[in-house]
Amino acid sequence: VQLQASGGGLVQAGGSLRLSCAASGRTSSSYTIGWFRQAPGQEREFVSAMSWRDGRTSYTDSVKGRFTISRDKAKNTVNLQMNSLNVEDTAVYYCALDLSGARIAVYSENYRYWGQGTLVTVSS
Repeated sequence: VQLQASGGGLVQAGGSLRLSCAASGRTSSSYTIGWFRQAPGQEREFVSAMSWRDGRTSYTDSVKGRFTISRDKAKNTVNLQMNSLNVEDTAVYYCALDLSGARIAVYSENYRYWGQGTLVTVSS
């Protein structure tokens, strides 16, 4: 399984970015895609996740109402629309795949496959 994250960049506070995670390789229809982020000097933290099979979602409190996770079945991608960005959102964002589609895991150790990070920088 390979994951390819894209869409990071530099944006001013209050702006928006859309991240995409494309999954390829041998996957069943039952898995979960999660987004995590890691700011400089901080631990990696859970941002959001979606069950590919049934579309259930989860968000960390700090992004609720600002970020929206969605899936594009035709492109086999999971997208993270990030609105009202603030400087605290600056981080490297990673997408990851949990082979268990039965849960929406918030712990990174539950995710077996990881994409390369994509940098999101929010300027004030």
